[in-house]
Amino acid sequence: MAQRNVLPFRKNRNVANDRPSTNASQSALRHHRSHLGRGIPTAIVWAVVIAAAGWLYLDRDGHLDSAAAFVKAPSHDALSASFALCSDSHRTNCVVDGDTFWFNGQKIRIADIDTPELSPPRCEAERIKGEAAKSRLLVLLNAGKFSLAAGFRDEDKYGRKLRTVSRAGHSLGDVLVSEGLARSWDGARHGWCQGQ
Repeated sequence: MAQRNVLPFRKNRNVANDRPSTNASQSALRHHRSHLGRGIPTAIVWAVVIAAAGWLYLDRDGHLDSAAAFVKAPSHDALSASFALCSDSHRTNCVVDGDTFWFNGQKIRIADIDTPELSPPRCEAERIKGEAAKSRLLVLLNAGKFSLAAGFRDEDKYGRKLRTVSRAGHSLGDVLVSEGLARSWDGARHGWCQGQ
């Protein structure tokens, strides 16, 4: 006997299937992989850029070369002035000490060197060497046209412009270093008196 109340089973077509179709899952997987693949090369590129910048930022001895990093020397020397030693009233084109001078009314700190302090010196030996560095910088600046190149930082905490000074592509700071009147700047001041 056949039952009249029983309806044959039919799948409801309006209810969404819980399992995605094969095409939908493959499309989602491809979309996920394309986003995943974009991040890896970008991360590698940034790692290389950061490593190269760090390597360029270290000098030969492994010290940070904070101010002179990324300096590009101008193609020709175009600057000149008649320099004198600075006095209280004269601050246009003058030399303060072995690594600081005024040029066209702007105070310049030579970025790639450190010279003995003169205000005040910590010992007589520092004073003598500081005066010699100051006199030598005066001679070097008055010897002809020169160039100023900005480094990684434009100015120091005292408002002095940080510049590398060069002539014919050679740093005037290096001249002072080779003559024993300055040290290459390594990011920290070192004493000029014995025992420091």
